[in-house]
Amino acid sequence: MKLKNHSGASKRFKRSGSGKWMRRKAGMRHILTSKSPGVKSRLSGAAEVRKEDRTSLSRLLPYK
Repeated sequence: MKLKNHSGASKRFKRSGSGKWMRRKAGMRHILTSKSPGVKSRLSGAAEVRKEDRTSLSRLLPYK
């Protein structure tokens, strides 16, 4: 039987061009007025998923 991608995980994680799993950093949704510009700059952009979580992500997203 064909496997399905986990829809929640597919919205949150993407593969980079080199095949690494990438994620967004937490803390940039709301209450941004109380955060300093340095904190907001550090939280912007994507981050690589930890090595321990890669196997479970590959199981959740078999076709990504």
